Formats: sequence, structure tokens, C-alpha cells
Amino acid sequence: MVMMTDYQIQPHTRRCSATGRDLRPGERYFTALMEQGDQLIRLDFSSEAWRGPPPGAFSFWSGRVPKADEAVKPRFDDDLLEECFHRLEHQTEPSRLNFRYVVALLLIRRKRLRFEQTVEENGVEKLELQHVRSGQRYFVVNPQLTPQQMAEVQAEVFRVLGWS
Repeated sequence: MVMMTDYQIQPHTRRCSATGRDLRPGERYFTALMEQGDQLIRLDFSSEAWRGPPPGAFSFWSGRVPKADEAVKPRFDDDLLEECFHRLEHQTEPSRLNFRYVVALLLIRRKRLRFEQTVEENGVEKLELQHVRSGQRYFVVNPQLTPQQMAEVQAEVFRVLGWS
């Protein structure tokens, strides 16, 4: 099974991808997540270099570079989680199914999605979920991850979204 953790995803560089300038503590930055083949590439931009998401961006968000003495605490962006969840909807690659499954579990935990039931379709177990606000139903493949695999994929989700 190919895991999302098999991908080499660049961590936050604290450097603007457009200008090469170091991002200063406390400075606002923008990040775009790009798909390049089987990889997800993170591009960070300074405010002055940001012109909106690059064409083909998988996702994008903004944040502030933590100050040196500031404890880094993840700020969960539920809208970003939902965006990732929707963009992965028709993916069939095992690593993307794993990633979407973990994102779905996080959305359940954040009370954006509600678990309805488990269904089996063509020998594949799926979670039937309902969006709390819209009522829309989703089916998410349960990849039957081991606890270690679950922790690895969750860490990758946090890393990709800049929450680690």
C-alpha cells in the first residue's frame, strides 16, 4: 500500500518562493499546495509577492510566521480541512484515500461531519457521513489503517497543512 507519507513534502521553509526573501517572525505569509505528479509541494509566499493561488493549486491558506519565543500551537482551519476533503472526493490512489479518510475523521471530530453508518459496496467498507450544516451525504472508503499507519497519515495531514 502506498501511503501519503511516502511523498516528499517540503516543510515550511520560512522563505518566499517568489522572491527568495526570508520571512520574518510575525510576518503574514501565504501557502499554496501544488500537485506535481505523485507529490504534494508546498510553496510559501510573502504578502507582497502573493498574487493569489498559482494555477492548479490544490489548496491555499495564510498564516503568520511564529516569533522565536512563541510556542507553535496548531490552528485548525476547518474550512481548509473541508476543502481538502472535497478535492480528494474522486481520488482512487491509496495514499489519497488514506489522506481523505483521516481528514474525514478530523471533520467528524470538529463536528463538521456526522457519522451515519458503515456500508459495504463491492466488498469495500465505506463510512456514510453527513455534513452537519448542508445535510449532504458522503461516502468515504475505510482503508483499514493500523494504529501506526493512522498516526503516520495524521502526522502527514498536519505537516501538509502546516499544523505541525
